[in-house]
Amino acid sequence: MLYSQGIGFDALGLADHGKTPREADRRKVWQLFAANYHLFRGTPSRWWLDHVFAEVFGLELALEAQTAEHYYDAIGAALARPEFLPRALFERFGIEVLATTEGATEALLHHETIAREWGRRVITTFRPDDVVDPEREDFPDNLRSLAAITGQDVESWSGYLRALRLRRAEFRAHGATATDHGHPTALTADLRDARAEQLFRRVTQGRASAADAELFRAQMLTEMARMSIEDGLVMQLHPGSVRNHSTAILARFGRDKGFDIPAPVDYVHALRPLLEAHGMDNRLRLIVFTLDETTYARELAPMAGAYPALKIGPAWWFFDSPEGMRRYREAVTETAGFYNTVGFNDDTRAFCSIPARHDVARRVDCAYLATLVATGRLAEADAHEVAHDLAYRLAKEAYRL
Repeated sequence: MLYSQGIGFDALGLADHGKTPREADRRKVWQLFAANYHLFRGTPSRWWLDHVFAEVFGLELALEAQTAEHYYDAIGAALARPEFLPRALFERFGIEVLATTEGATEALLHHETIAREWGRRVITTFRPDDVVDPEREDFPDNLRSLAAITGQDVESWSGYLRALRLRRAEFRAHGATATDHGHPTALTADLRDARAEQLFRRVTQGRASAADAELFRAQMLTEMARMSIEDGLVMQLHPGSVRNHSTAILARFGRDKGFDIPAPVDYVHALRPLLEAHGMDNRLRLIVFTLDETTYARELAPMAGAYPALKIGPAWWFFDSPEGMRRYREAVTETAGFYNTVGFNDDTRAFCSIPARHDVARRVDCAYLATLVATGRLAEADAHEVAHDLAYRLAKEAYRL
């Protein structure tokens, strides 16, 4: 938001990619943010932040240039107190399960420490993008790391698949109940073994075209579905983001600096190979998210309303907002119902925003249910039950928690 209004990353203290970060004047950066906080009016970011400031930190004055110093000092003082340590906030927020996401080559040492020293349910999630996307610049290095951590020959197709199974088992041992796949598209494939092995050789030998890379990612989604049937991990698919849209920002500041843009996604034809192979298997649970809202009523709801393995994830990313959530319910409910969706889960990077995110989702869902009751489409007793399901039960069941 700030960059779109001409406030550069330099002013926010962000260093060039690969260079040692300079020591930013944090108070000055905060003052700049506060002076431009009006830019966030009407956005979910503003609502979440206002909720956090008021409910978590007890701040009553509006954030603006004149109150920036007060906010900075009050938040800093609060975060220095024991009751604001992450574990204390975990208890205060009433969190039962918190899931992090790690790449396929992560050692999971922090999860071992949490399990040993604290014992609360903080689990990992298996995200293998780093070892299944040949177009990543670090793909060869990641394969070498995968070989080292598993002791498998990942230069062979069979060894590569064994290595992934071993990693999934390690993640499960650290509490994982799900995998997550952030592919550019929803394309899946179900190649015969010989063709899959040939494709794998081209990919690992650096001879893959862009079409080969897309086909390999597609094949790996089906391979992951097969592994999910074996080990019970719930499979999540998050396609449809054109990441790092600005090559200039990517080159200077690195990945994930706010230039990810939603793109159209085809689910009907793209998911068909995987669903033809495993869509009727009740052991598979594939939760699909989208950044293409036009697919909700036309594609995802009809498919989730038919295939037992397929569920629709909640409104995500750009649409994780009051209006986006409302449009989601209106688009999917008449075809997929409530019980082919999975309730609400947030994917915040800001720990203190967790209560805000869930509060917004619950209010939107209850407002939608109230509309159904008021128009005679849902009994009030049923609405109370559905509200509990959407806020709590469906997520626990969907993620096998």
